[in-house]
Amino acid sequence: MLEHGGRLRVAAQRYGIAEGDWLDLSTGIAPYGWPLPSVPTSAWARLPEWDDGLEEAARQYYGTDQLLPVAGSQAAIQALPRMRERCRVGVLSPCYAEHSAAWRREGHELVEIDADTAERELERFDVVLVVNPTNPTGLRLSPERLLAWHARLAQRGGWLLVDEAFIDCTPEQSLAGHCPRSGLLVLRSFGKFFGMAGIRLGFVLAEPRLLDTLNEWLGPWTISGPARAVARAILLDQPGQALQRQRLLQDGQRLEGLLRDCGLPPTGGSALFQWLARDDAPILHDFLARRGILTRLFEHPASLRLGLPPDAASWARLQRALTEYTRERP
Repeated sequence: MLEHGGRLRVAAQRYGIAEGDWLDLSTGIAPYGWPLPSVPTSAWARLPEWDDGLEEAARQYYGTDQLLPVAGSQAAIQALPRMRERCRVGVLSPCYAEHSAAWRREGHELVEIDADTAERELERFDVVLVVNPTNPTGLRLSPERLLAWHARLAQRGGWLLVDEAFIDCTPEQSLAGHCPRSGLLVLRSFGKFFGMAGIRLGFVLAEPRLLDTLNEWLGPWTISGPARAVARAILLDQPGQALQRQRLLQDGQRLEGLLRDCGLPPTGGSALFQWLARDDAPILHDFLARRGILTRLFEHPASLRLGLPPDAASWARLQRALTEYTRERP
């Protein structure tokens, strides 16, 4: 299993700090939750049904007629490599490591690429995989550029697979409204923008034939009844979504500014996180952890990702720690 953010119990044991005393900035998930709608008793007592309104609410939110709910986009990440014969896959790197691991596990040939390499050498690949904006760097590619890549791939029966887990704050940059198209697959995460990662829900946007096959592979009842009921209500809550989007965009800019003011300018980022590529990333990670602040450490390249603090006290706590770090180091 690959390491991910959010392993708070491990950090608590390592540093001898109680779980409740940590400020967890390691995940890139919205730090403020959503007012939970009531869940009908039937959602707990009966098997889930597909015609309960979840799919229709998701179609309205994402702006496409063709989608499939899955148990978190992770379920699709692991299943999709099984749906192609062994082929050459270009992965825009660095990115969420589970993608490469899943394709490699199924015997595909993986090549790490950057945007310029993809532009020049797209015909080398049967599948090109992009996380947009990229996790952890925050790199964004325009819809026009990605659609041009898709057209070149689709001519040869190839796929453009775009993971849009962090795009909800800028929906105008999404390819969701361009689905379905043959060879275009878009993954969307429910948990990050809505701050509900524990619900384990995501969506695959693609052509009907591919969705039917994926649905058969995943089997029935992949999403629990209570999860379906909660998600349906939230996906229809347009005023709540607008407020969430505004708040996350503001706090993303606030975090970027805070890091700059503390002498730690970000290398990249998005509304939900900021990324610092630094040789001293392991030292900074350990320094913060000893003060009960958990960040996400990456080895290649050496870097840190910081999510958003949830409240005023947490913002002040982070600022104090970062200021102390820059004062202590030359």
